[in-house]
Amino acid sequence: MKSTILRQLDYIEKEHGVSILLACESGSRAWGFPSADSDYDVRFIYAHDRDWYLSVFDKRDVIERPIDKVLDISGWDVRKALRLLRNSNAPLLEWLSSLIRYQCREGPVAEIAALAEKSFLPASCCHHYLRMIHPPDTEAISS
Repeated sequence: MKSTILRQLDYIEKEHGVSILLACESGSRAWGFPSADSDYDVRFIYAHDRDWYLSVFDKRDVIERPIDKVLDISGWDVRKALRLLRNSNAPLLEWLSSLIRYQCREGPVAEIAALAEKSFLPASCCHHYLRMIHPPDTEAISS
């Protein structure tokens, strides 16, 4: 499966003209308890060339591949990732700490990880995980 994932990541880089900085496993496989029918949740952080960032117009900052029974691949632009890092985005922190890495450019990823450590907000992550186990009562909110 790893070779299939690497081919998909290579295709994404060519199709979108990006460099993938980090590609890792997220979800049940990364947490160490996949089921027999678990798919591969591949998440990545990517960067465009410099000129892409010089536009005054907002551009799409997410790349998503069609989901199938085996692969779920999506990623965020590095600028989006850094913005989310300011609030200790829990999924992003999980990606940075994933032990299953398909691709990693050590220099940039180490810098992002260092920023994550310096700006970590425990309360933000706590709220994220609490909402996962006890979502807000949407009926009460709408009344």
